[in-house]
Amino acid sequence: MNSPDTLTQLFFNAIDRFSSKRAALRYKKGGVWHDITHFELSRQVHHVALGLMELGIKPGDRIAILSANRPEWAVADYACLTACCADVPIYPTLTASQVAYILKDSEACAAFVADDEQCKKVLAHRDDLSALRHVIAFDDGVPDAVSLRELIQRGAAAESNYPHYKETACSVDRDSLATLIYTSGTTGDPKGVMLTHHNITSNVLAGLKVIEIGPNDSCLSLLPLSHSFERMAGHYIMLHAGTTINYAESIEQVPANLLEVRPSIVLSVPRLFEKIYARVLENAMAGGSVTRRIFFWARRNAETWADVKLSGGSIPITLAVKKKIADRLVFSKLQARTGGRVRFFVSGGAPLSPEIARFFYAAGIPIIEGYGLTETAPLISVNPLEAPHIGTVGPAVPGVEVRIAPDGEILCRGPNVMQGYYNRPEATSEAIDPEGWFHTGDIGELDAQGYLRITDRKKDIIVTAGGKNIAPQPIENMVKTNKYILNAVMIGDKRRFPIILVVPDEEAVGKWAAERRITIISNKLLSHPDIVAMVEREVMGNLRDLASYEMPKKVLIAEQDFTIEAGELTPTLKVKRRVVEQKYREQIEAAYRD
Repeated sequence: MNSPDTLTQLFFNAIDRFSSKRAALRYKKGGVWHDITHFELSRQVHHVALGLMELGIKPGDRIAILSANRPEWAVADYACLTACCADVPIYPTLTASQVAYILKDSEACAAFVADDEQCKKVLAHRDDLSALRHVIAFDDGVPDAVSLRELIQRGAAAESNYPHYKETACSVDRDSLATLIYTSGTTGDPKGVMLTHHNITSNVLAGLKVIEIGPNDSCLSLLPLSHSFERMAGHYIMLHAGTTINYAESIEQVPANLLEVRPSIVLSVPRLFEKIYARVLENAMAGGSVTRRIFFWARRNAETWADVKLSGGSIPITLAVKKKIADRLVFSKLQARTGGRVRFFVSGGAPLSPEIARFFYAAGIPIIEGYGLTETAPLISVNPLEAPHIGTVGPAVPGVEVRIAPDGEILCRGPNVMQGYYNRPEATSEAIDPEGWFHTGDIGELDAQGYLRITDRKKDIIVTAGGKNIAPQPIENMVKTNKYILNAVMIGDKRRFPIILVVPDEEAVGKWAAERRITIISNKLLSHPDIVAMVEREVMGNLRDLASYEMPKKVLIAEQDFTIEAGELTPTLKVKRRVVEQKYREQIEAAYRD
């Protein structure tokens, strides 16, 4: 059978090959895991697609999906694609105003929503959404929305009206728009990344050439399907490979779901691995002296074994014996806590600590680190399972070219590079040069074997340890509109959460204090508890419409404004973030420790 060239071909190809195999999707409801076979998935997708057509939705229309991971998300996605529409995934954690912006900018004519909570976000700005005609809820009984159940019934009743549904779906051009994924940029408003069928399908096939995944595998889906990494690798790749997708109940339930599902593959961001590693260390340190000695002996010998193996050397017999003992005494327990069947983890979205990667490799559960962006569908490079280079993100996947520009920026060219930013021709031309090279905004280097190492970020985008992208400038600008604030800098790259460092306007703050007859000891204005509390209130008040992951968890106060003379500002008065972070490093580190 020929390889699929579009996502619709990929879908029907998988249905034909695996209709008699194990479950395509699994979800937990009422304390019990339920299976959805490939046949049942195909039936639901068919009827939802026809239901959309019955609503008057036409090929090329955009349809939003606003929901956490669940089987209905997959059904809605494939239904949009087989109806020859493009879908617009929206993070369910976004605020109503942020949802409205994406719906309006994408000109979505319909929106799938999970439940009443998400429906209310859409309806809150319904009057401003002239293109939006339909709201479809996955749950039953959501006011002002058609239920998915009703849509399926409507599509099933109209089946005879669309005898060429499959042929039409499979004939979609490979360069047709498949999805619009909105990503924040330094200019503030999110930009819609236009990805075609071929962009994503080529990436699926390239990824599977590097890492072997098949119908005997089972994965746990825990990253948001709105994220391009989970969408391509945890959704499309898994279906094409015949791998069963198990939807985690929630992030909090991941430890329990790992034990229940016992997956062989898990895709995540570094934060999960950091938590597991921290728990392992905590348990080791909480045990008695014998337990601690055994743990550190096992880790030392296992990491020595890993270093030899990764370098391609021959494992001495004595070291092999020590590794087996270490596995039995220590690492078998870690493997058991992840379900006991994990072949490998895949990490993306943010840099993975080499220390953690080395530990998991030594423990017999390798973490395969990759690299990419939404604009590259998203995979650019990935470490091969049989020959990973810890500290790198691997060589470019087949069909994709990577080179380093003279200024150190990583450039990428290939079939995975987006069509452009929706209705943003200038932003598109800035990102993709005339020769087709996409400028990633990251700084890196290639080693002698072609493995890519990320060394810095050229752009100001903050990527938290949880893989969330935060555009700092719009947030800083919101804060700087407050009369009590002169300057602000967001901090949080590779951190668990963002914080914000602000420079209060001492004159304005002094007047506020005087009006309230607050007694200030000389030169202690900005450290007075009432002043600190007021500044925090003012900052947070300006940011109340942010998504939860964008909201700074702490406000730090700098008592002197940034200057050109001190090297904190450029001649055009732009903040030099790294200089500021270095200057206030002690204060920042203390905030994260606390």
